Amino acid sequence: MATAASSKKTKVKAMPKKSLQHFEKRLLEERKRVLKELGHYDETFGSTPQGADGDLSAYSFHMADQGTDAMEREKAFLFASQEGRFLWHIDEALRRLYRNPEQFGKCHNCGKDISFERLDALPHARYCIECKQREEDGKRQA
Repeated sequence: MATAASSKKTKVKAMPKKSLQHFEKRLLEERKRVLKELGHYDETFGSTPQGADGDLSAYSFHMADQGTDAMEREKAFLFASQEGRFLWHIDEALRRLYRNPEQFGKCHNCGKDISFERLDALPHARYCIECKQREEDGKRQA
């Protein structure tokens, strides 16, 4: 038999609509910036080794030049993969915002509100600063 207290559902206080719109705008701006960066990396990967430095001759490069070009391509790939992961986090935050706006800005671990300052700096944050700190401390000890 359920009591009156247990039958009441705890109502989650949603973030104000103005704040949700602010974070949606921030996320969309970040998404646009990342897509632009990824487009820049796409141009880098699409260029040929001869065209990369403006030399259009068919003669092969010096070995040192080839090594430098390989290192630059590897760095560009590393940055592009980091941007790709960042884009995934932004897209996940937008999904959370659109699918369940009353839960946006709540810590996935403890359920407390994530501070406005943290969300403004990192709009895709899923954890409050305390839970994130505990997670990082746990990783360092492992």
